[in-house]
Amino acid sequence: MNIYFSCSITGGRQDQAIYAEIVEHLLAQGYEVPTAHLSSAGILDEESVIQAEEVYRRDIRWVEECDALIAEVSTPSHGVGYEIALALILGKPVLCCYQRGRKVSKMILGNTQEKLRLKEYGDSRDLVFSINAFLADYLNPR
Repeated sequence: MNIYFSCSITGGRQDQAIYAEIVEHLLAQGYEVPTAHLSSAGILDEESVIQAEEVYRRDIRWVEECDALIAEVSTPSHGVGYEIALALILGKPVLCCYQRGRKVSKMILGNTQEKLRLKEYGDSRDLVFSINAFLADYLNPR
């Protein structure tokens, strides 16, 4: 199974450790994560040498090819919002998780599409539980 992980890059990297935790958990569970590199501390340097059009084409292709999208939305990001909308338009299940107490766009919070799940979390145990529940419900139906 292929999971597209989406997170803020240019909008701020204060949550990079959380991003890494999510990606490490997904990889440990045996999922393919083409965007795993987004969780690395040096991503700004890595992405700075790639042309915008190439990033756009690559990321669109990865969203099209994924089985589900997981987005950490505690930090606002135009790109993350774009990827979430695209995944939903394509009929992909989407999990938007965010830290308790953080302000999240009402465009995300107010979306009632069936394939979108929103989860607020307090700690990493909470976060992992939400990710596992989402994946079990959408990718491994009972």
